[in-house]
Amino acid sequence: MRNILNKLVARVISVKRIEYYLLALILVGGFIVRLYKIDNPIADWHSFRQADTAAVARLYVENGVNILYPRYYDLSSTQSRILNPEGYRYVEFPLYNAIHAVLAKNIGVVSFEVWGRLVSIIFTLGSGFILYFLGARFMNKWGGVLASFFFLFLPFNIYFTRVILPEPTAIFFGLLGIWLFILFIDKDKAHFLYLSGVSIALGLLIKLLIFVDIILVPFFVWRAWISKFPAGIPGWSWMFNGDGIRLKPAFFRWIFGERLTKLILGFWGIIIFVFGLLKPKKDLFTHAFLLGMLIYVVVFATANVRHDYYQAIAIPAISLTLAEGLIYLWNSRDFPLVATRSVAIFSILIMFTTGASEVREFYKVNHPEIMEAGAAVDRLTPKDAIVIAPYNGDTAFLYQTKRRGWPVIDSSVDEIIQKGADYYVTVSLNDPDTLDVIARFEVVEKTNTYLIADLHKPIK
Repeated sequence: MRNILNKLVARVISVKRIEYYLLALILVGGFIVRLYKIDNPIADWHSFRQADTAAVARLYVENGVNILYPRYYDLSSTQSRILNPEGYRYVEFPLYNAIHAVLAKNIGVVSFEVWGRLVSIIFTLGSGFILYFLGARFMNKWGGVLASFFFLFLPFNIYFTRVILPEPTAIFFGLLGIWLFILFIDKDKAHFLYLSGVSIALGLLIKLLIFVDIILVPFFVWRAWISKFPAGIPGWSWMFNGDGIRLKPAFFRWIFGERLTKLILGFWGIIIFVFGLLKPKKDLFTHAFLLGMLIYVVVFATANVRHDYYQAIAIPAISLTLAEGLIYLWNSRDFPLVATRSVAIFSILIMFTTGASEVREFYKVNHPEIMEAGAAVDRLTPKDAIVIAPYNGDTAFLYQTKRRGWPVIDSSVDEIIQKGADYYVTVSLNDPDTLDVIARFEVVEKTNTYLIADLHKPIK
């Protein structure tokens, strides 16, 4: 039986350009698995961050794309500690949001939210394609195929690359930049490095300086522009080490225990990952890539511990390492071949099943009442109404109303009314603020799950 299997594998491998057929299957499969619950409302895992990103795109659809003035629904001082009456939203450069808006407005066919997820998926497939070439360049064609496979099918990455977030787009351009730079190095290195010695090393250094300028100048121009709108810049200093967790035992537990080992690698994937680290290499590209990701995690310690989607940027490096580990185990002569291949196959199966079990909770919509209440606000109030939709600062509820306003009572209801609020909507019917509002203002609609009050109609 084993001989038959070996012959079958050998025949498949011998097919000319088989790697491209496999890559095509991987890309198609990567697209299909990301269609799971693609029409979910923005009320699943990390809905607060997705809602903010989607709101910028939706307002672009309604008001036209102005890349320099991204806005969202939150007018409160929650994010920047400064009142934000224009609803400015200056975080990442809003390229992803603009693409989302243009496609949703001009093509339609599917819902606005689905378009946002499709944009992320398209960029992710591009990342998988580039990762094949990186793997092939630094390992072999099978390393490229496996790196693309792991990247597109790790359950953690399936979820976080079909969300309405800018990370999938950023990862694509990051990988594209790395690949283009490698092509540049390959062409110059072959002709000049060994022949010109120090002279070419200096020439390469000069080109590197120009390359760094190209990267940094747009960044600093954008930072200079957004500094004119401090109310639209969320607080960011907490991301580094705001709670003092960096390199503490809790840091290692969350990053390497909970996230890398459990959530991303499903426990057993750590075996393949470690062999990928230990495998003898001709170059240190993967190690350098992983080191860069480690530095990133350590620098942005608090953000990485608090939010698991921050680790999405490390998945390409992890995928390359897994590919190297699997190739080593599959071909190793240091251990019995049957044993190493059995361990490899078993580890992969457990990695995917455990990872899927962990991630499936991310797809759940735990509070459908916010969609119901949001639809009622959209039906009962003017399009330009400003609402108070308290949800512990989470803007997912405010997003569902399609109205600007407050996702939290950051002062008092009366002060927010003075700042322009027209309606109060809540899904917390027994909250003290809710009881105060319904005692003083006319209720427009009330059900078992939500309540809407008109803040311009006091009870006489």
